Amino acid sequence: MERLQKVIANAGICSRRKAEEYILNGKVFVNGEVCKRLGTKVSGNDTIEIDGQILSYQEKEYYVLNKPRGCICTNEDEKQRKTAVSYIDTESRIYCVGRLDYDTTGVLLLTNDGNFCNLMTHPRYHLPKTYRVNLQGTLKDEDIKKIKKGLHTKEEKYQPARIKMLEVDPIRDRCQFELTISEGKNHQVKNMMKALGYEVRKLHRCSFSFINVEGMKPGEYRKLKPFEVKKLKLAAQEGE
Repeated sequence: MERLQKVIANAGICSRRKAEEYILNGKVFVNGEVCKRLGTKVSGNDTIEIDGQILSYQEKEYYVLNKPRGCICTNEDEKQRKTAVSYIDTESRIYCVGRLDYDTTGVLLLTNDGNFCNLMTHPRYHLPKTYRVNLQGTLKDEDIKKIKKGLHTKEEKYQPARIKMLEVDPIRDRCQFELTISEGKNHQVKNMMKALGYEVRKLHRCSFSFINVEGMKPGEYRKLKPFEVKKLKLAAQEGE
């Protein structure tokens, strides 16, 4: 038995928040009767109807996209910008696992599995994400120590991160490095660098846990293999 709004979201009909709106507005029927109580539990034997549509349980799908610059991580955009979801050829209602900024590239997971999405994004699971950062300015030793120790600002506290310097360009005052974080706060890498007084020129997510996009062109995607999905779930549970 699972909560009604969770079942609706996991079926790929809509987000959990939207499912709650449907329930409260009397647009959800369970076995022919209207259900307006959040938290109602249902099973696979129950017939669920949402806004006139009978719920059908979708097969779970999992993808990794090499997100290009200039697309957003939402299913729809009022400004008519290209979305990451639009790159995936599927009839299922999939959504992004977390978000990357409009101008950030690299590893992006997409799925219609709400439980999987929660495992991948909930802060208590501490899955590592590695970024290649192209910075305007050159990190000082004291900056690197702060990052490794756990950067604290007036607005936010960041957990200790791993950093590996790749290149320093003293003439143009730029540097490149890999940064591995285990959190997923909004604009985290850019905000960390801003707190230290630097501007991120380019940002590319190299990996999400062990998943990478090596050999994939921007905009290319592939389905995750069953063992990869299983390994990601296990990694999240071990990181809790």
